[in-house]
Amino acid sequence: MQNHETAFQVLRKILAALFIILLLLGFYYRDLISYGWMQAKGQATILLNVQDVEDVLQDPTFPDSLKARIRLIEEIKQFGVDSLGLSPSKNYTTFYNQHNKPLMWVINASERYQIKAHKWTFPIIGSFPYKGYFDSTRAIREEQELIKSGLDTDIGEASAWSTLGYLKDPILSSMLRRREGSLANLILHELTHGTLFVKNNLELNENLASFVGDLGAIRFLTQKYGSDSKQLKAYEFSKKYNDAYAQHMLRGISKLDSLYKTFSYKNPDSSRKDYLKNQVILKILNDADTLFADQITLKPKSRWTEKNVPNNAYFIGYQTYKSKQNQFRAEFETEFGQDFKKYLSYLKEKYPSL
Repeated sequence: MQNHETAFQVLRKILAALFIILLLLGFYYRDLISYGWMQAKGQATILLNVQDVEDVLQDPTFPDSLKARIRLIEEIKQFGVDSLGLSPSKNYTTFYNQHNKPLMWVINASERYQIKAHKWTFPIIGSFPYKGYFDSTRAIREEQELIKSGLDTDIGEASAWSTLGYLKDPILSSMLRRREGSLANLILHELTHGTLFVKNNLELNENLASFVGDLGAIRFLTQKYGSDSKQLKAYEFSKKYNDAYAQHMLRGISKLDSLYKTFSYKNPDSSRKDYLKNQVILKILNDADTLFADQITLKPKSRWTEKNVPNNAYFIGYQTYKSKQNQFRAEFETEFGQDFKKYLSYLKEKYPSL
């Protein structure tokens, strides 16, 4: 009898200890748990209010022009599987009507005197240089906390995201307003994440998805509309400027890095550092007006002044999405003869995916 009571007491102590550990973990990770719950709630709200694409296409009240865009997404998705070797999935077989409202806000953050992304770490999927919120109030609150901690921040709306195959990603109504090339780029970009996603290497993931989106969009438009089509010309027209602008921003990062190396961390005069930093950023942004000075239609209107100059976080997106484009392109063209299926197979072997 004594042994039974002793065993029971030991079990009770073990359970009590486990309970205390769980309480401590819950307290320590309360922000992560709260964030996870909020994200799950936001994602569930969307998934519980989607319609099957087939039902939308059969709906006589749904505009024919938007039905055509949905059918185009189906073609783009099939092209990605057949021609690029992307993984087949049930993504984009449902539709969610945003009613012209944004769904997700994304925060980027950087060190104040260094172009270095602040990273958030999550279980299973690893670290990210951005954080998404379905609740704009929570997003703004987090941004304010980051600013208080001394970081530069940038916040904006997300046009799409991938759940990496864990959930069935819907077509968002905002996607249907995109031009053919932009839509193809977006769909192929997100499908790439569902095909290959390397833990703790988001710069590689996003650069690869951007590379596939661009390459795939051009190939899709050429195949569907022809090499002399207005759809292809419109996409190449905008791509030319976007690529040049991205490279200009990447060169700007190098200029800022050079400036920050001259800063002495022993010097507490942050006002002087901020002045020099803002002047360089302002020059980088306004010099973009000269990228296509001979093509008036491509020349952007300068909108940056000392009152609204952005900070380091503005450049993080270009670092995350565009810094490895030349590397991928060179490898793809010289080593794989522009055979993307072979290139993708090679990447899958080289980088183990989630």
